[in-house]
Amino acid sequence: MALAKHGNEKYHSSTLIGTPAEGEALRVERRNIGSGAQNCVRPECTELVYILAGRARVRRTGDGKSQEGIAWEGTSRLVPAGTHETQLELDGSVECLLIYLPPKLLEQSALADYGINPDQTGLAYVGALADPILSQIGKALNGLTGRSQSLERLFADGLRTTLAAHLLRNYSVESLKPTRAPSLDGKRLQRVLDLIEARLGEEITLEELAREACLSPFHFSRLFHQTTGLPPHRFVIDRRIRAAQRMLQTGQLSIAEIAFDTGFGSQANFTRTFRKLTGTTPGQFRGRYRGLGSETAISDHFSART
Repeated sequence: MALAKHGNEKYHSSTLIGTPAEGEALRVERRNIGSGAQNCVRPECTELVYILAGRARVRRTGDGKSQEGIAWEGTSRLVPAGTHETQLELDGSVECLLIYLPPKLLEQSALADYGINPDQTGLAYVGALADPILSQIGKALNGLTGRSQSLERLFADGLRTTLAAHLLRNYSVESLKPTRAPSLDGKRLQRVLDLIEARLGEEITLEELAREACLSPFHFSRLFHQTTGLPPHRFVIDRRIRAAQRMLQTGQLSIAEIAFDTGFGSQANFTRTFRKLTGTTPGQFRGRYRGLGSETAISDHFSART
């Protein structure tokens, strides 16, 4: 279900830059917002504003709480879903990301992992946040805008859950104090690995992998990274590349067919990713190593780059 965006309605003096990045529970718009009073709305989704460039003094009032601060590169401000804003003024222009998230940032299973009461996770109306973690996430999300192709869902899901968890941990009205931490034991990890191998040629979502491990997407992503040394989306890409290398050496399929069979969607995407991770193109790899021991070739031209 698409999020209820409000960028044009609220920021009437703004200009949309490039193509928004949009997923199932995430939308990222890059906008240039001009100075002056903006049109206050009551948002149906949570809005996080991350400043990319420019500088402006911001005066705003939400739910009767007035705030004034400086918006400059790397800072953020948060508007929880349902906030009744009655004032929003800027004395200068800024370029920013408008990041839309659903009213419920994390599903109940994620909250249960930490023993958190779902009724005590309301976000606060806060601004002028100079938060290094939000800045890192903002820069990563900025890299998703302006692309002609659809989002890499697994990667976007990971960013969204990381952002949601960070907001809940640090900017909720209530203080969140986890009482127990989840774990990813060997049996559940093996189930996840088996699922990945069985579906290398298909789209695999973060939710599906987390469900196989009986964890929330946020906690699964964190624990999987700790256990394997790679985030889920990168691990899946690595396994696809290794499978493709074996096909290039031992099979008769064309490079385009291998690209589709290993889940890359197109030969161009496959070639770009293959070269980035191995330092050579699929055609060059096939010409050099076809008929040789697959494990030796894969080790020589992959492991050293992971």
